[in-house]
Amino acid sequence: MTGVPFVRRANVADASHIERIVTAAYAPYVPRIGRKPAPMTVDYRALVTATDHVWVLADDSEVMGVIVTVPEADHLLIENVAIDPQLQGRGHGGTLLAHAERQAIELRVPQIRLYTNAAMTENLAFYPRMGYLEVDRRAQDGFDRVFFVKNIPVGR
Repeated sequence: MTGVPFVRRANVADASHIERIVTAAYAPYVPRIGRKPAPMTVDYRALVTATDHVWVLADDSEVMGVIVTVPEADHLLIENVAIDPQLQGRGHGGTLLAHAERQAIELRVPQIRLYTNAAMTENLAFYPRMGYLEVDRRAQDGFDRVFFVKNIPVGR
């Protein structure tokens, strides 16, 4: 790793790095959930090609993490956040979440929403530390999900 990490829009050349990071980050959860978590089933090459929703945390030499954000009329949805497991615990997840907050402010939406699997207990502790409030738990798409929101102060 060289240089200061920064967030940039993902490009097609990043797709294989994104898939590697997502696979490595979510693999420990497969036994807990009993199947691959939803982010492991995404075609990131197609997603990067078809949308502008994928962002990477990178430095001069490598992609270190990914965040997928989807603007909605009244909120910004975070569909996925993943950091290379070898680089976790260094604040990179917080950097990607801060990027989402900047996006929400720029979009002038008052809330960020995200969900995680109930079996991902690390996330259930992490998101509240980052200012997210748990608002719901329910089964969705065959997964037991926990839903979080963070209100964003925006001038309207």
